[in-house]
Amino acid sequence: MHERIFLSSPHMSDEGYEMEYVKEAFDTNWIAPLGENVNEFEKELAAKVGSKAAAALSSGTGALHLALKAADVGEGDIVFCPTLTFSATANPIIYQSAIPVFIDSDYETWNMCPKALEEAFKKYPDVKAVIVVHLYGLSADMDKIMEVCKKHNVTVIEDAAESLGAYYKGQHTGSFGDYGIFSFNGNKIITTSGGGMLVSNNEERIAKARFWATQSRDSARHYQHSELGFNYRMSNVVAGIGRGQLKVLDQRVEKKRYIFEFYKKELGDLEGVEFMPVNEWDEPNYWLSSMTLTGKVRPIDIFEALEVKNIESRPVWKPMHMQPFFEKYDFVGTDVSEKLFENGVCLPSDTKITDRDLERVVEIIKGLWLK
Repeated sequence: MHERIFLSSPHMSDEGYEMEYVKEAFDTNWIAPLGENVNEFEKELAAKVGSKAAAALSSGTGALHLALKAADVGEGDIVFCPTLTFSATANPIIYQSAIPVFIDSDYETWNMCPKALEEAFKKYPDVKAVIVVHLYGLSADMDKIMEVCKKHNVTVIEDAAESLGAYYKGQHTGSFGDYGIFSFNGNKIITTSGGGMLVSNNEERIAKARFWATQSRDSARHYQHSELGFNYRMSNVVAGIGRGQLKVLDQRVEKKRYIFEFYKKELGDLEGVEFMPVNEWDEPNYWLSSMTLTGKVRPIDIFEALEVKNIESRPVWKPMHMQPFFEKYDFVGTDVSEKLFENGVCLPSDTKITDRDLERVVEIIKGLWLK
């Protein structure tokens, strides 16, 4: 059996940057959810994405939860959310006892459709927040989306969990809205094993998010709590890993681009194959190389053929409005997200993948067209 080829696994730097910072945390005994690594990771990440302030948290989901709380989203409030996303985008809406309304994608970006968003505002004029996702490291069409949202004076939260290192017209994803969130889960383009970051130009709200994330402990000699708090702060050890990983982010993006271009060159001419869209204004991080199939070869054929050879692949996200838990909530759009799910394939995009591995993957896939 060949060595396993992963979809997207953790990749520590060859230089050992991460261990330097982790060792520093151990040497100084700062094994806690505070310390120099936490403070510096916040500053370095904020500077990288062009935001004024950041709060290092235990997960991207926690970051999204606090973004909704900072936006004063509460019981019964309507929040627009893309349907084509991971459930972690939608779950925090429920944490706040708010009501998600799911918005369809468009084929131009695979992300939130600005026309469907406009339709949703006609149906639900009193919306508290709009969550925008940059799926698989592809930027949503932010000019059109921000134009619609500004017209309706609504808070915008960018779920950039998958798009660290991606740009829209030269500006980093996650920096357009009132709040942006990033994830450092084990499968992301850089990882801290688990962790997330909330960014914003509103430094006061970021300070408030840090307060909530540390159990809302008031400034008092004794333990006093005037607000509900959460245990969401990032560990100083984990933050050290993040600081080291941030140093190789640009290298990781370059490798992800190489992987995508390899697949597109080798598979792009096969009947019924179309790769995820890269627009002229979009500089993706190519987190997962994805394609759709509309011919005789179906996604399940690829999943099974690769699985037999110990190679990981997966479907495109199943839309939220099709999920058993979320199907009771409203959906605005047509069938674009359903078609992307039905026809979509995420190919192995691990930054440790070799050319020989890539050749193995494309050889197996091409073989399906010869049957």
